Amino acid sequence: MISTLLLEKFQEYVTRNELFNKQDKILLTISGGVDSMVLMSLCVNSGYNVGIAHCNFQLRGTESDEDEILVQEHARKYGIECYTRRFNTTQEMELTGESMEMAARRLRYTWFQDLCHEYGYTVIAVAHHIDDSIETFFINMLRGTGLRGLTGIHNQVGRVVRPLMFATRKEIMDYAMQKHIPFREDSSNKSTKYLRNKIRLGLTPRLKEINPRFPFIMNRNLERLMAAQQFIDGAIDNIYAQVATCENDIYTIHTDSIQDATSRDFVIYEILNSRFGFKGDVVDGLCRALRSNLSGKKFYSRTHVAYIDRNNIVITAIKEDDSCEVMVQKGQQRAYCGNSVLYFEIRDVDSLTTYNLPDNVALVDADKIQYPLMLRRWSAGDSFTPFGMTGRKKVSDYLIDRKVSMAEKMRQFVMLSGEEIVWLVGQRIDDRYRITKDTERVLCITKEITNG
Repeated sequence: MISTLLLEKFQEYVTRNELFNKQDKILLTISGGVDSMVLMSLCVNSGYNVGIAHCNFQLRGTESDEDEILVQEHARKYGIECYTRRFNTTQEMELTGESMEMAARRLRYTWFQDLCHEYGYTVIAVAHHIDDSIETFFINMLRGTGLRGLTGIHNQVGRVVRPLMFATRKEIMDYAMQKHIPFREDSSNKSTKYLRNKIRLGLTPRLKEINPRFPFIMNRNLERLMAAQQFIDGAIDNIYAQVATCENDIYTIHTDSIQDATSRDFVIYEILNSRFGFKGDVVDGLCRALRSNLSGKKFYSRTHVAYIDRNNIVITAIKEDDSCEVMVQKGQQRAYCGNSVLYFEIRDVDSLTTYNLPDNVALVDADKIQYPLMLRRWSAGDSFTPFGMTGRKKVSDYLIDRKVSMAEKMRQFVMLSGEEIVWLVGQRIDDRYRITKDTERVLCITKEITNG
């Protein structure tokens, strides 16, 4: 029987990995989807002491409310304590400038921790499974996160455990069908505008066609990668203690002290990424500057700035008055804008198949551009002529009209040609640089979309 087999595998996995035991008080995070509803069934049928937490992020109208009702009714059926909370997620995004995913994650885990402190829960159980971990692997691979991002989802981080990391989505669905477990299907899971869904609906089914055992093979690979990353983390901690100094919140990495020159760039990446949040492409540019001895050249993460000082890398927190200026020379193919990367490509206008592009892509008349271009944070007094308009508008007013949060305003960049704004990066181009019937060459600028 599928249901009996999954239950036995669940109990064995929990025990072998010491995720929790019968003495623990476990807070189950239940969305109403099939994964979490099956997790509830497995825990109850295994005799664990559980309570349920359900978040209503109010992002899908009546769908969100119906999820909440299902979870409450099922908790009553099992006689389990059920805590529900509604969040104004949209308002939170506007206040903090976070993406929907990041805002929802912060809200729910803060609340989960509060419930643990208030009611004595010792463990928070989340219903991620093998397929989720594989999808995370491919997402991070496409974003260039390095080895750390390729380790998938860990089965335990502090108080948070993931006791379904032994099971595939198919096994979970089969269990739900056999046990007649009700669940809700999130309509957004069918939308291919999300990268995770493109991988889930497009890539992984093809890989399973090639090898039906792909999920299990991939899961084993992820376990090996995780072990490798843990080994690397220990080695990097030892190296960091030997090559880095800190004085008055100014960190200095003495690169000459990194003994193995062949792996120097890798060591620098691991230090800058794990401790200061620098993205891989930004660190690549910094390492190239280091090899060329470009002292003074600056590179930015969301919170820190790093620059070359002879053979040293100096890192400090970004100051409020730092404009984060970066120059872009003619023919340059990429530049670093805060902690994002901009890619530049000159194209013939006839090669364009559409002008309907997302906000992270700008198309401007290449022959109207004056080099070098400058990237910097916007400042008070900046103004431009938004695409489709005739009059000038202050950047500050434009961002207010677009309801851009204060936090996101602090991270807003402009791209200038001479003294004129060409692009309010990620928002809108200046109308004076638009493509017209006389345009022959187009400068296509793409802002790399990052997580968070």
